[in-house]
Parts: sequence; structure tokens; C-alpha cells
Amino acid sequence: MTTTLRSDTLRLPAAAAPVAGVLPILHGTQVARGITGADAEMTAQIGYGQPRTLLPYTMQDGYSRARRERDLPVVVLENDHLTATFLPSYGGRLWSLVHRGTGRELLHRNPMLQPANLALRDAWLAGGVEWNLGATGHWPLTCEPLHAVSALRDDGTPMLRMYEYERMRGLLVVIDAWLPAGSELLFVRVSIHNQSQAEVPVYWWSNIAVPEARDIRVVAPAAQAHHFDYTAKLHLVDFPELGGVDRSYPARVATAADYFFEIPAGERRWVAALDREGAGLVQVSTERLRGRKLFHWGTGAGGSRWQEWLSGPGSTYLEIQAGLARTQLEHVPMPAATTWTWAEAYGLLQADPARVHGPWPEARAAAGEALAALVSPEALERAAAEPVVTAVTRLEYGSGWPALEAAAGTLREPAGLPYGETGSRSGRGPSCSRPGACPCATRRRRP
Repeated sequence: MTTTLRSDTLRLPAAAAPVAGVLPILHGTQVARGITGADAEMTAQIGYGQPRTLLPYTMQDGYSRARRERDLPVVVLENDHLTATFLPSYGGRLWSLVHRGTGRELLHRNPMLQPANLALRDAWLAGGVEWNLGATGHWPLTCEPLHAVSALRDDGTPMLRMYEYERMRGLLVVIDAWLPAGSELLFVRVSIHNQSQAEVPVYWWSNIAVPEARDIRVVAPAAQAHHFDYTAKLHLVDFPELGGVDRSYPARVATAADYFFEIPAGERRWVAALDREGAGLVQVSTERLRGRKLFHWGTGAGGSRWQEWLSGPGSTYLEIQAGLARTQLEHVPMPAATTWTWAEAYGLLQADPARVHGPWPEARAAAGEALAALVSPEALERAAAEPVVTAVTRLEYGSGWPALEAAAGTLREPAGLPYGETGSRSGRGPSCSRPGACPCATRRRRP
């Protein structure tokens, strides 16, 4: 089977798309001040770049719990081994990744679509892989459409390209996804472009939701982790044993927690969630995506209620995550006129179950060896290279802001990134909540 890319629809119980209001967000990220337990690098980057407001964005709190069957536009990549389904209209989220040989869903594929107040602008969804750019928290475009095109890579492989202009930081983000013929991994190439002449604080985390069960063990190449207690304390702890409990089995822990893995220099950057058979999703990246994290809701009443709100009864999940910094409290300085690029890969990892569920050093070694057989560091480095693309075809429209910035001369339009017009496809201006409410809706970009 050759690799295919197609537009399709996904039908599921869903609330109406969240609507942005007109009120500005005058508070910042509200990261706790005076955080203790951080080392010198973390302390500097926690204090750096925290925005005082979330301007120019407005609240996105116009949604309800009234769900009905709806058809959502999706883009599907498929080869012999994997089927990957993306939601361009919800931040480009990777909604589903199915291993075709076993029929296994590798991600937490939410059986419904229900916004909740967890993102920087309010509306947020659980499930799949969420891309996060901007500032500490779920990014401002998590429930907004991205521009999406199909293209052919230089070897003829179909590729999905999604992109948008993030206005708070003034950054252009491009997310390329493709499935090489015969590949057991989905490759994702992310590039962030700072076209300004000023340094910019940057935050990025790929948030990966996977099913939770008592036999799921989260494994990463680290013997320590920074435990965050949601107040103002980071604790560097030996992982996974803490308080007499093995924290690498999240479904056996009562309370919610963040664990930011302290991966030693020189180790590959990866994280996996493996079941009793030693199988499950693995995420691996090139070196720039430095951090890895485990988040779980806990088995208490509060965590269970949150999960029921977000995904319905009996649909529990945990998150494994990957970011530019070691923790999500930090921002990293990006120099002026700079592009940062990295590659990620997602797929089914199968390791020796006895070793995966044995002593922690054995679990790490078993998963690492299985990963080495699945993909080499050199293959990931090649995936991070700038692709030559042809046959670019528009699939979905994002906002009119990239076109407006280009018309103003502050943003270049690279090849393969058609910005389109300043008005969106719905007739709205880039920041309007009602059709025709803004004169931007009638402007057209000059040739």
C-alpha cells in the first residue's frame, strides 16, 4: 500500500465550536512567583518571558455542554502500518493514531468533543496530540483553525502541512506530518520562525494523551524527575519510587501530579506508555525537544470527575509530553531572525514485557533497545531537514492574520505556505466573533 492523504469527516457527539468574545485577557500566565526547588537554569527561565497579559487574544468561552452528532473536517494520512487523523480546525490536533496490523488505537481518542476551561483563552479539548506554542499553558490556538495544505515531498510522499501566525509572540509555526511508505512511525517536523529583529521568549510542548490502565507503565530514559505540586515547589526526586509508591504506574496513584524527567545529557529524547505486554505508544525526537513529562489526574474523586467531564464515563487517560525546556514553567530565549526546527516520531513500541515491568533500570533499557531497532537518531535528523515540496493544494483555511502581516511587510510568505487573504473563509475578520463585524472581512490582499 502506498501512502495516501485525504480529506474526510469525523462524526462524533460534539458541542458547537467555541466562539471568541470581545473582551481582552488582561491577566498573564499566572505562573506562581517564588517557585522553590529549581536549579539556576530553571530559575532564570521561569522568571523570563512570562507575559503580563494575553493580548491581543480575547476570551474563547462561548461554548456549552449541549452535544449532538456533528461532522468535523479531518485530514487522514495512511500507509500499511498506521492511520493518522488530524483536526485542522482544532489547532491541528492529531486526534487518532491507529496501528493497522493490530487495530490498536495508540492515543486517547476521545469519544466526544467537549470544551472545558483549561486553556489560556478558556476552551480546551482532551485527547490526541495537542501542539502548544506561546506561553505556559494550553496555547491560544488550541480551539482555532490552522491553515492546512497537502503537498508532495521530494521523494513523492504525501505530506500534510499546517501553519499559523501566533500573535502574542509574533511567531510563525509550521507543522509537517507524513508517513513514508512502509514506515511504522508517523513523522512530524515542527519549525518555529522568528522573523522579527528582536529576541522572543518561546514555549513549546507536544501534549500526548494515551489510554490509562493499571498495567500501563510510563518509561523514559531518566532516574530522576522534577515533581511539581501545583503550588510553588519543584522537588527533584528519584523516579519512580516516591512515598512507597511506584509512580511510573499512574493509575495506581491517588493524586494528580506533574513529573518532569531529568534526562541526562547524551541520552536520546523519548517517552513511552507501555502495557502488560510491553507494547504502547512511543514518542521520540531530535535533541532540540529537550524535556519530557508525565501528567496524570490521579484516581481520587476530583481527577475522576475531571476526566468524566472531558471524555465521558469510563474513558480515562494520562499524558506524556515533550517540550523545549525541562519544565513547563519556563520560556526559552529565541534570537532575532532565527528558525528552530526539530523532528518527532510516533508509533507502536514493542519491548520485552518482563523487562518493561521489572526494575526501573531494566525497563528503561528494554524500551531504549526496542526504540533503537525501530528508528535511528540519523533517520530523525534526516526528517528534521527542510523538505522540498511540490503540488501544494489548499485543504483548510486558518486566520487572516498571516496575510495581514504579510501585507504590512512584517511577515514573509515562504514557498509552500500560502497565506491567502485577510478575511477568513467564513467571512469574519481575523479577530471578529460575528460575520461582517469587522472591516477586515472585506479587505483583500494586494497582489
